[in-house]
Parts: sequence; C-alpha cells; structure tokens
Amino acid sequence: MMGITHWLGPKRNTSDKLETFTSGIKSHGDARQPMAIKYFLVAILFVLFDVEVIFFYPYAVNFKQLGWSGFGAVLMFIAFFLCGFIYIIKKGALKWED
Repeated sequence: MMGITHWLGPKRNTSDKLETFTSGIKSHGDARQPMAIKYFLVAILFVLFDVEVIFFYPYAVNFKQLGWSGFGAVLMFIAFFLCGFIYIIKKGALKWED
C-alpha cells in the first residue's frame, strides 16, 4: 500500500520544498565542529546525581531489612559515585567562568 501511494501520489518538487529547513534562523559555521568537553562533563554530572537518587531511595526505604550486605553494597555504590564526582571536579566541570 505504501508503494502504491508513493507511485500514484502527487509529486510537485518546487524550490521551496527542496530547500533545506532552517527554521528562519541564518546558519553560520560548520555543523560538524567539535563540541566543548564541558557539555559532556555536565551530562556525566547529571547522570551521576540522577542515578544516585534512584539507587538511594530503595535503600532508605528498606535499610533495616537489607542488613550488613545491603550496607556494604551502598558503601560500594557511594565509593563509585565519589570516584565519578572527583573526576568531574578535577576536570573542572563545576567552574563556570568560561
């Protein structure tokens, strides 16, 4: 059915239809230029804090039933989280002077 509608459908290739969509803003520069590393560091920071909240909530709700093994797992999670946080601080993602 899709092939038939494509074959039988109207085809009016005007200059307006063939023009690249620019949303009314003049484009400048190259779209393939590299992005600043600051963008990726902020994305990693968001993921770190987002995942932290998601994994701390179940522990806070069930901390009595998890026992020492749950406590060890949370300590290991905090250690991994702190490693990522220290990495981001050393890379300067929290400095906004640029």
